[in-house]
Amino acid sequence: MTGTILVLNGPNLNLLGVREPEIYGRDTLEDIKKRCVEQGRKHGLEVDFRQSNSEAALIDWLHEARGTRIGVAINPAGFSFHSIALLDALKMFDGPKVEVHITNIHKREPMYQKSLMSHGVTGVIAGLGATGYVLAIDALADLAKAGKA
Repeated sequence: MTGTILVLNGPNLNLLGVREPEIYGRDTLEDIKKRCVEQGRKHGLEVDFRQSNSEAALIDWLHEARGTRIGVAINPAGFSFHSIALLDALKMFDGPKVEVHITNIHKREPMYQKSLMSHGVTGVIAGLGATGYVLAIDALADLAKAGKA
């Protein structure tokens, strides 16, 4: 299979490894990117890995992905819980989409437990740390191969 998976990361994820490592772990975003690129190669896929603290940038990148990317993995971070605009952009992408959370949001404080993004994705991976991103690459490769969104 050929193609590109888009991996999007939301606000404050650029500080992984130093931001509350007891909650988010010690892996940096660059560490996660390397693992995703390596995993994509195993499937014969490219990985376009991006991060922004800007909701508008994430939305623009989702719009650009339409018709050019075979799948999207997204860790919307803080936008997970309030961004209808990001949810709408996710819904407009017609390929498979996996929402990734480093922590298990369902075990966190109430304000972190209900992700709006879950309404617009194919599946959700939460609580597995940086490994969740690698599993998202595997899932997107399988879903794209099967032609499932």
